Amino acid sequence: MALIGLLTIMTTASQSPADEGMWVFNNLPLNQLKAKYGFEPTEEWITRIRSSAVRFNNGGSGSFVSADGLVMTNHHVAADTLQKLSTAENDYYRVGFLAENREAELPAPDLELNVTVAIQDVTDQVNAAVTASMSDAEAAAARRSAMAGIEQAASEANGLRNDVVTLYQGGQYHLYTYKKYTDVRLVFAPEFDVAFFGGDEDNFEYPRYCLDVAFVRAYEDGKPARPEHYLSWSANGSEAGDLVFVAGHPGRTSRLNTVAHLEYFRDTGFPFLLDLIRNREASLSVFSQQGEEEARQAKEDLFGYQNSRKARLGGYQGLRDENFMRRKQEAEQALREQVASDPESAAAYADAWDKIAASRSVAAEHLVAYNMLERGQAFESRLFQIARTLARLAAEQETPNENRLREYRETALPSLFLGLYSEAPIYPEYEIFRLTNALTYWRDTVGADDPVVQRVLGDREPEEVARSLVEGTKLGDVKVRKMMAKGGSEAIAASDDPMIALAVAVDPESRAVRKIWEDDVEGVESAQYGRIAKALFESLGDAIYPDATFTLRLAFGTVAGWEEDGETIPPYTQVEGLFEKAETKGNVDPYHVPESWVEAKESGRLDLSTPMNFVSTADIIGGNSGSPVVDREGKVVGLIFDGNIHSLILDFGYDDTLARAVSVDSRVIAEALKSVYQADALLNELTGGE
Repeated sequence: MALIGLLTIMTTASQSPADEGMWVFNNLPLNQLKAKYGFEPTEEWITRIRSSAVRFNNGGSGSFVSADGLVMTNHHVAADTLQKLSTAENDYYRVGFLAENREAELPAPDLELNVTVAIQDVTDQVNAAVTASMSDAEAAAARRSAMAGIEQAASEANGLRNDVVTLYQGGQYHLYTYKKYTDVRLVFAPEFDVAFFGGDEDNFEYPRYCLDVAFVRAYEDGKPARPEHYLSWSANGSEAGDLVFVAGHPGRTSRLNTVAHLEYFRDTGFPFLLDLIRNREASLSVFSQQGEEEARQAKEDLFGYQNSRKARLGGYQGLRDENFMRRKQEAEQALREQVASDPESAAAYADAWDKIAASRSVAAEHLVAYNMLERGQAFESRLFQIARTLARLAAEQETPNENRLREYRETALPSLFLGLYSEAPIYPEYEIFRLTNALTYWRDTVGADDPVVQRVLGDREPEEVARSLVEGTKLGDVKVRKMMAKGGSEAIAASDDPMIALAVAVDPESRAVRKIWEDDVEGVESAQYGRIAKALFESLGDAIYPDATFTLRLAFGTVAGWEEDGETIPPYTQVEGLFEKAETKGNVDPYHVPESWVEAKESGRLDLSTPMNFVSTADIIGGNSGSPVVDREGKVVGLIFDGNIHSLILDFGYDDTLARAVSVDSRVIAEALKSVYQADALLNELTGGE
């Protein structure tokens, strides 16, 4: 439970709780579901939902929806794959794609799907590596080492992907075991114009009229995968007031964060991030205006920055809301007073909040360097990312596994190589443009006299440096990458590749600021949040859920509209509204209806009364995109693709007064496949021929 919810639980426990929570599958709120909704999921129901949920390595969710490995997700989750498969001649991102048969399905260059098969609490094992004499930084390093060892032992035992995940910001550690699919092929995606109808203008708004859906297929040994569990399709969809569930992988929330931590976001973190995002968005808009091909190359990146800008701005505005922050302060004060009232609790936990406040001061001091150098914002380029990966891979593989940077531990290498050796196209002029802008922003932010800036740029202009780097590197060739990786440190040391040289040149300062961040920010906070979590556990037991960590969660709620400014917002939209809104907007971008839909309407095939999008009170956040929405029977009734504007504060606290999750209705997916795209084979596979 978020800190904001602690006060509610402590003072109004007899009231019916809100539909709050992104619950881990090994601690579901079964009593709450029974008490409020009279719903008692069976073990079979829980297992089927858990085992059908799919995580995409690009940050989205999905689900198995057929016995032959068919996976449903959002168009915008599949967009990265669509972009990489597209060419100037075949722009699948824009015009869509439908495989005529299994042989025509297109292999994704570097897509990995993960399915959770087991969750084990390993908190005691991780914490056993820590001794009382250790500093917070030393304890964090010991825990990282223990986590790597646990993962390695598990992978050797089960042959699967194993990740130790930090929950409650350090209160618990769970080992997640995943079945992994790396042979994934594109099956279907609609046109961009209907998938993202309304564009950036309507993003996070409602009513909506989007067919934000795509299908891929997982393969094993060259044949369609045969998952043990998959979700069946609901022919009737949902109705207003229905209880619905969302099984997905929310990315990150900060509901357990202290007030000092939130004030850091409000006063320092978000202003910096928003400025960076605006810079990237503006630069990509300029590049896109150079021509149709340039616009195609930049489209997915531009959308990403537009989406991030709107999402982060919503969160920033929420943190500037005095009422919201006052409720956070009151909840935190209530817990601190409860801790202080008992001498034993006070000794164990009382100074945790002050130590986190101090760690955020360190974060503020190193924010720019950490983002520019370690996170690579100064060098925005796919080719630089490849160079850094190769240089660090060589160095880290000479280090004992338990002491490596987390992303280079043995259990992480298969996924790392999948991305490193991707055949996805790299566009030199686009790389030069992005790198030029990033170098310019870096120089303008930290100053031309900064020693690392001087080392990289000297007296040259960013455009000159960027062009020499991109035109001089050979890392666009996958064969060269493989040779470099195989050659290890000797190959890196002997290389005359300018991008490798850049990665090596900035690595000392990058590693140095990373160490500060891991030791004095993350190390301190994992220890101190762990203490706060224990205080919460002592107060509430297991009736709390951890912040989102891009691990599998179950959320629930009801299909419901809302009241705003005297207006009733209904829960459903219909296909007819798509055409009506397009007409009022002149049927021009971003409100253009594809010709396939116009023809289906004019022919009379398309049922205009079909529900298109709907909203619910389910507790979701970024990363839930592509999550299935299921009913009490576990049948698909929808597909999460967005939240409304009021949901953007859900990063920091739950409120179902106005916040809503936005879904594509299962009925419009079936109707579109039948009447617009005439994809009969896909529809029959999805619905079982219903």
